[in-house]
Amino acid sequence: MTKKTTFPAPSLEEAGQLYQAAVRVKELAPWGWMEESDIFGVQQPETGELGFVSVMGMAEEHFAVALYQGAEGLYGLWDLASGDLEENPQRLLEIPQLQASFEDRDGLDKQDREVIKKLGLKFRGAHAWPMFRSYRPGFMPWYVTAEEARFLTLALEQTLAVAPRVRENPDLLVDEDDEEDESYLVRVPRREGDQFVWEEQMMRVPAPESVSVPVVLDVETIGQLKQLPQRNFALEIDVLAMPTPIGERGERPSLPYLLMLADARSGMIIGFELMKVESSLAEMQAQIPLKLSHTLAQAGAIPADIFVRSELLLQLLNPLCQILQIKLELSDLPGINRAMDSMLEMMGGF
Repeated sequence: MTKKTTFPAPSLEEAGQLYQAAVRVKELAPWGWMEESDIFGVQQPETGELGFVSVMGMAEEHFAVALYQGAEGLYGLWDLASGDLEENPQRLLEIPQLQASFEDRDGLDKQDREVIKKLGLKFRGAHAWPMFRSYRPGFMPWYVTAEEARFLTLALEQTLAVAPRVRENPDLLVDEDDEEDESYLVRVPRREGDQFVWEEQMMRVPAPESVSVPVVLDVETIGQLKQLPQRNFALEIDVLAMPTPIGERGERPSLPYLLMLADARSGMIIGFELMKVESSLAEMQAQIPLKLSHTLAQAGAIPADIFVRSELLLQLLNPLCQILQIKLELSDLPGINRAMDSMLEMMGGF
C-alpha cells in the first residue's frame, strides 16, 4: 500500500475497504469455530481467478485469513498440512497466497503504520493490528498490489457471508457426493446492472498437473565428468531457502537458496552454492543439475550414490545421475539436517 511495490499499490480508497473488511472479520472471530481445513472458494470477478479461503486462529497463536491462489495454492496447503513444517519451513513461503493477519503493533513495519495513520484508524492490544501480505514462490512476503488488495477484500467479505452459516451448519462446505474429495463450495459473482450478486456452487478442483521442469545440462561439463573416476562414497544433496532476503531497496526481496552437498557417512559439508530467484522459482530449479555438475567437476570424483529429500530433486537430478551411472535415492539427509540446524541457529533462523 505504498509506492515501494513493484506493481501499482492500492489507492487509499482500496486500502480503506480492505481494512474495513478486516476489522469486521476480527469482530466476527470466525476462528472460534472454523478450522484451517474448512475451505471455501471465491471467484475474482475481474479475472475469473479462483482463490480458496482458510481461517487460522483456533489454536490462538496466529490469527489470519489466507486466500490460497488457484489449484496450486490450494493443493500446496494440503501438501503443507500433510508434511512436517519444522523440517521444511521454506515450504510455507513457496505457496502462492494472500494473507490478512492480525498482529501486535510491533509486528507491523513503518509502511503499514503509515497507511493506518492516513486512514485515521486506531488499533490497540494484542493481535489487533491488521497486516496484509502477498506470498509468491521464491520471494519473501511483500505488500499487496492494488489487484491483490481487491481480491483479498472480496475474500474477507465472503468470509463474513460464509462463516456464520458454517457455525450454524458445520457440513455446509461438505459435498456428500464427492468421493475423490476434490469438490469445494465456491462463491461465484453474477453481474446485475452495476452490482454483483453472489451465488454458490459445488465446484470440482482437481490437483494441478505436475509441471515438468526443463533440466539444464552443459555438454562440455558432462564430457569432463565422464572422464572422472567413480569412487565408493555417497553424497547428500539438498536445496534450502535461507533467511537472508536479497534485493534492491524498495523492491520485493527474493529468497536465496543454498545448494548444499554433504558426505553421507561423515556429515561433513563438502560443497555449497548460493542460488537466486530471478524471474521464477521453477527457472532457478532448472539450473540445479547444471550447478551440481560444475561442483562435481571441481571435486574431481563421481559418487556411487546420491541421496535427496524431495521428489522434485529426484526428478531434476535423475537425467544427470543416469548419464553418470549414479544411484539416486530418497533419504532424510541427517548430515545436512545437522549442518542446517547449526547454520540457522547462528543466523537466527526463519
